[in-house]
Amino acid sequence: MPPSCCGCLSQYTHHHLVAFLLTFFSYVLLHASRKTFSNVKVSISAQWTPTFTNGSAADFSPGQTWEGNHLFADKEQATLFLGALDTIFLFSYAVGLYFSGVIGDRVNLRYVLCVGLCGSAAVEFVFGTLTEWLKIYNVYVYCGLWVLNGLLQSAVWPCVVAVMGNWFGKAGRGFVFGLWSACASVGNILGAFLASSVLKYGYEYAFLVTSVVQFAGGVVVFFGLLTSPKEVGLSLEAETGLSPVKTDTDSHRPLMSDEEVDAEVEVEVYDRHYHSIQEPEDPLAEAPLPVTFCQAFCLPGVLPYSLAYACLKLVNYSFFFWLPFYLTNNFGWKEADSDRLSVWYDVGGILGGTIQGLISDLMGKRSPVLALSLVLAMASLVGYSHSPNDQVINAALLTTTGFFIGGPSNMISSAISADLGRQDALRGSQKALATVTGIVDGTGSIGAAAGQYLVSLIESKLGWIQVFYFFIAMTAGSIVFITPLLHKEVREMWRERQALRRQL
Repeated sequence: MPPSCCGCLSQYTHHHLVAFLLTFFSYVLLHASRKTFSNVKVSISAQWTPTFTNGSAADFSPGQTWEGNHLFADKEQATLFLGALDTIFLFSYAVGLYFSGVIGDRVNLRYVLCVGLCGSAAVEFVFGTLTEWLKIYNVYVYCGLWVLNGLLQSAVWPCVVAVMGNWFGKAGRGFVFGLWSACASVGNILGAFLASSVLKYGYEYAFLVTSVVQFAGGVVVFFGLLTSPKEVGLSLEAETGLSPVKTDTDSHRPLMSDEEVDAEVEVEVYDRHYHSIQEPEDPLAEAPLPVTFCQAFCLPGVLPYSLAYACLKLVNYSFFFWLPFYLTNNFGWKEADSDRLSVWYDVGGILGGTIQGLISDLMGKRSPVLALSLVLAMASLVGYSHSPNDQVINAALLTTTGFFIGGPSNMISSAISADLGRQDALRGSQKALATVTGIVDGTGSIGAAAGQYLVSLIESKLGWIQVFYFFIAMTAGSIVFITPLLHKEVREMWRERQALRRQL
C-alpha cells in the first residue's frame, strides 16, 4: 500500500517549508509577469492600431491619439502579431528548456534560478514599460526582446522542480507537488489582479509593477534558498522522504573515557589497514556524473509523457494566453472584468492538481488518474464552448475546465517529471532531474508554441467554436500518447490485487 501522506509530511523540517515557499513564490512571480502580457492584449492592440480603425481605442487610451506611428493597419493584423509573439516566446522558451535543464544539473541551481528571474524581469520592463515611455514601436525590437525573455524564463522551471525533488522524496510526492504546482495558477491569479488594478493608468504600468516585484523576488531567492538538504546536513531517502542525521543516544556521556582510549586506538589502526586493502577510496563516489541529454531522453516514460504534455500544454497555454481576449471579444465584457473572470480557470487548476495528485499517491499510480481526467476534460471543453453570456455560469464552467485540464498539466510538469528524474533506471545518479524536467517541459512548450499561432489563425478564419474543437482533438491526442503507460500501470494494479487476494 502507498505510504500515508500525513506520515510523510510529519517528517519534514522548517528547511523543507522554506524551500517549498521560496520555489513556489519564485514561479508565482514569474507567471504573474507572464500573465500580464495576456491580460493587456486588448490595450496593446488598441495602441498598435490607428484610432479611426479601432473604435475601442478611446476606452483603453483616453485622450490619446496615435496616427502616424501605428504598427498595423487594423485590429486583425495586430491580433495575428500578438499570436506570433506568443509563438516566438514559447519556441524560444522551449529551446531554452532543453539547455537550461542540462545546465541546472551541472551548475548551482540557485545561480541559474536567480539569473532567470532577474534577467526576465529586466527584459519585461524594457518590453512593456520603457518602449512605451520612449515611444519606441518596432516589430523587430518586440520580437528580439520576447525571444530573450523566453530564453531567460526557461531557466526557472527546471531549477525549481529540481530543488523540490531534492527536498521531497517519492512518498507523498503527488500531493506535495500537486499542491506546489499551484504556483503557476496562483501566479496567473496574482498577475490578473495586478494588471487589472493598474490598467486604467496604461498597460505599461502593469508591466512595471510585475517586473519590479519579480526582480525583488529573485534577490530574495538568491540569499535565502537552499537547493539541497545536504547543505544543512540532512539526507533524503528516495522512498521514505526525510532521513535525519543520526545522533548518539548516549550524548550525555563523556566523549571519551579513560578505559576506551586504548581500545579506540586499536580499532582505528585496524580500520585504516582494512579499508586501505579492501576498499580503496573513490574520489567520484560522492559526486555521480550527470546524465547526458540523450540518456535522459531515452529513460522509460520520458518520451510518451513529453508528447502527451505537448498536446496538453497547447490547450492549457491557449487558455492562459487567450482567455481574457476571448471573453472580451466574444461576450463584449470589459477587459478588467474578463481578467478577473479568467481567474476561475486557475482556481480549477489548483484544485485539480492537488486533488488528483493526492489520489495518485493513494493509488500508487499516476496514469489512470491522468487518463480519466483528460476524458472528462474533453466533455468540459464541449460544455464551455457553449457557455451562455452569463458571468456566473461562465465562471463555473471555467473552474470545471481548469480542474480537468490544468490538473493533469500540473501533474505532468511537476510530480511526474520528478518521478521520471528519480527512477530506478538512473542507477543511483541524482543529477538528472533538471534535465528530464527540461525535456518534458521543453517538448510541451514546442506544442504550445505551435498552437498559439494556430489559435489566432483558426479564430480569424473559422471562429472560436472551431478553436474549441481543436482543443478537444489535442486533448484526445494526449490520451493516445499515455495509453501504453496506462496499460502497463493497470496491469500492475491487477497483479497487485491478485497477489493480495492470494495472501488473504
